[in-house]
Amino acid sequence: MEYFRTYCSLPKDAIFIRKSVFMEEQGFTEEFDEKDSVAKHVVLYSSENIPMATCRYFQNGENKSYVVGRIAVLKEFRRKHYGAFMLSEVERQVKIAGAEELRLAAQVQATGFYIKMGFSIVGKEFFEEHCPHIWMCKKFNLQK
Repeated sequence: MEYFRTYCSLPKDAIFIRKSVFMEEQGFTEEFDEKDSVAKHVVLYSSENIPMATCRYFQNGENKSYVVGRIAVLKEFRRKHYGAFMLSEVERQVKIAGAEELRLAAQVQATGFYIKMGFSIVGKEFFEEHCPHIWMCKKFNLQK
């Protein structure tokens, strides 16, 4: 059974996954930034304690808004819905923290996935390094 661990600082397993996916596979060079020091980092592990996927999230300056990013699944674990699993776990965690919305800067080629996960496009396309991105947002209905 897969399980999550959430860290208050950037763990070596998240570094390994992000380097593998974003730097080695996709050619990004500026993968790590100042947000890593304030973000919570979520890593998904297999039942054998093998790291499979990661992401980070942090408060977006406003109390009720959070940003999720750096969602990465190692190549050998793709097509098993682990990206959706990761995003659902982050949603669960930020809702507990009182979030009213979750934002992300999606790679344009991945917008279909995020739309299926309930996100809407809220910005204009921009480039991060060599790759087109776009801001997306999911608002939570917190009425009980």
